[in-house]
Amino acid sequence: MRTLYPWLLLLLFLNCYNAEKPVLNDPPLTEGMPSATGMSEERIAKIEAMLQNAVDEKEIPGAVALIARNGKIVLHKSFGMADNAAQKPMTNDAIFRIASQSKAITATAVMTLWEEGRFRLDDPISKYIPEFKDPQVLDTFNEADSTYTTIPADKEISIRHLLSHTSGIGYGVIDGDDRIRKIYAKAGVTDLFTTEQITIEESVKILAGLPLHHQPGEKMTYSEGLDVLGYFIEIISGMPFDTYLRTRIFDPLGMDDTWFYLPTEKSERLVAVQQPVDGNWEQYPITFYDTDYPIKGAKSFFSGGAGLSSTAEDYAIFLQMYLNEGSYNGVRILSRTTVQSILGNQIGDLWGAEGASYYGLAFGVVTSKGQDMGGQGSEGTFEWGGYFNTQYFADPKEGMIGILMKQTQNAANDNTGWKFKQMVFSAIDN
Repeated sequence: MRTLYPWLLLLLFLNCYNAEKPVLNDPPLTEGMPSATGMSEERIAKIEAMLQNAVDEKEIPGAVALIARNGKIVLHKSFGMADNAAQKPMTNDAIFRIASQSKAITATAVMTLWEEGRFRLDDPISKYIPEFKDPQVLDTFNEADSTYTTIPADKEISIRHLLSHTSGIGYGVIDGDDRIRKIYAKAGVTDLFTTEQITIEESVKILAGLPLHHQPGEKMTYSEGLDVLGYFIEIISGMPFDTYLRTRIFDPLGMDDTWFYLPTEKSERLVAVQQPVDGNWEQYPITFYDTDYPIKGAKSFFSGGAGLSSTAEDYAIFLQMYLNEGSYNGVRILSRTTVQSILGNQIGDLWGAEGASYYGLAFGVVTSKGQDMGGQGSEGTFEWGGYFNTQYFADPKEGMIGILMKQTQNAANDNTGWKFKQMVFSAIDN
């Protein structure tokens, strides 16, 4: 009996440990019937009809729609063509350039390092990238030769400023201020994506020496701050940015179709960027960028703000992780408390004291006013989109995810975005 006593104590200890170990509420996404999740099958059918009609009426060339509720995918369907010129039909596993949908993934990666105590959100970025020391704000600009004068900023740019787009940094070729566009172009800043041989380190260090729109924290200006943070992640982690995302987010979550540059075996699934020309859909031409950047060129620029490509299902996994308060399928990416901070208001009343939404550390978030306006989801719904006409939203109160992926430019007659969101929330039937 004495020889059994230590083993009995060990078993008792293990039982107590297992009883106290928290059980993650993080089921993976699986297919389910709409009616089993409190969704109307009839109203989801109307969403499908709306999207098919948009294809038939040439409002869009094609799309992939995904709706999930309470961990169950109730709609995952493709419409139209991935490439009209090549007569290539859209498929559910089609890969899209998600552009600014990359920002939330980059911000999440930043916060995984923050959880490890590597830095504070209000640390100056110059502590880690010295080129940002003593930032300057644009004062005067000479149209003749793009020269300018500056005044000193009243504070350093913080990591929080970069995450919340309040740093004063601009966005080059798509910036709303023509002066900033010209200054960035003259300096050789790389915006968004490229096939050229350049790294984020090289581009960010150029960016660091250029003037700001305004004083840090004074306003919200959509910016290349997430590209800066991609390089920041390389410094803090000691890994290339793409490797860090693969090892800390994509592989753990099973996001096998999310890449900066697609493996050869996946390149055929990339959807063409199309534009309407004389009533037909044609491939968008090379402008300041080549739309084939995910599959050709130098493949060296890892844009944290706009560089990733993905599928509707992969991005739904990422959003479900957030709805699960930071974990997915037994893997914890973020703490519940960190998710709470990410979804909190980080910009005060910069979007209005009683606005319909605010910005957190990774997403736009719907307020009670936005909820009451209708068609935006519940208070706390988080959302964003991408340059090539992709969009997503996730409603924690309803356990709802909506994703609509398209690849278009100049599609002025496309109303599917607002219709999709409005009709998804109207399909709740419990």
